[in-house]
Amino acid sequence: MTRSSEHERIKKLRSLFASSQTDGLLLSIGDDAAVLAPGEHPLVWSIDAAVEGTHFRRDLMSLEDAGYRATMAALSDLAAMGASPMGVLSSLVLPRTLTDDELEAIARGQRDAAALCGTVVIGGNLARGDAISITTAVLGRAERPLTRSGARATDRLWLSGDLGWAALGLALLEEKREADSEHAVRAFRRPRARIAEGLAAVRAGATAAIDVSDGAAADAFHVASESALTIVLDEAALADDELGELAASIGRPVLDLILAGGEDYALLCAAPASATLEGFRPIGELVAGSPQVLLRERTGTTRPISAPGFDHFGL
Repeated sequence: MTRSSEHERIKKLRSLFASSQTDGLLLSIGDDAAVLAPGEHPLVWSIDAAVEGTHFRRDLMSLEDAGYRATMAALSDLAAMGASPMGVLSSLVLPRTLTDDELEAIARGQRDAAALCGTVVIGGNLARGDAISITTAVLGRAERPLTRSGARATDRLWLSGDLGWAALGLALLEEKREADSEHAVRAFRRPRARIAEGLAAVRAGATAAIDVSDGAAADAFHVASESALTIVLDEAALADDELGELAASIGRPVLDLILAGGEDYALLCAAPASATLEGFRPIGELVAGSPQVLLRERTGTTRPISAPGFDHFGL
């Protein structure tokens, strides 16, 4: 169980991440900073943290999964902005007891997630701490960055991806029933940043977007709030019979998983009703009114949805 020095570990990471390049990358790991060529479109930059015990547990996923998941979560923010990734920076805080093999597992997950999104890890930092912390900064370019505030009262709400499966996967893992649904477990451990879908939404004329990390109802409310509109979700459009059967088997209302589960990294987009969004389906509409999220039930009755979502500092 080897534990190398910081500089030896940096050399190993440099070798692992140097297997591919990305457009516009002039200088990568090895200097004090990475260098990227300027482009014609606006830069989009985001940062996200995954802390052991808060965002992931080693009894529920491998360290390779943790590295992959942390990277995809950050890249999902670029997807929501309609941006193409240019590079990933990673700051790792590692316990003294973490071995080289364990560090390599985290890095493999990061590399593979970046590669699936057409980009690479171009630099970062190592430090020692009490628990593993993976902080990921992502840089991209967007011809027309999508925001949460551009939706219009005549728009439909569109969804790319599935809701509730990641929350189901977590519940199954906690109950040691992962064999009940490999799909759900993979949705939790190996989400996908929907970069191509975000770019397609821009081309189709989307007016606003957000990725679903804290729960669909909570994240829809962010769009409603920033756009000063009411969002009406259609229960029938959200229905998922297979998810419903599995939710019932663990005693969870399926709508709770769909609306409050979180960590799906699906995309919600507002776009004109006449638009054709490749990889999306309509699940609701935006109407004039105070910022809130309503659910139109199968009976036709409309009721408000509370949208607490995940809150790092919630009581």
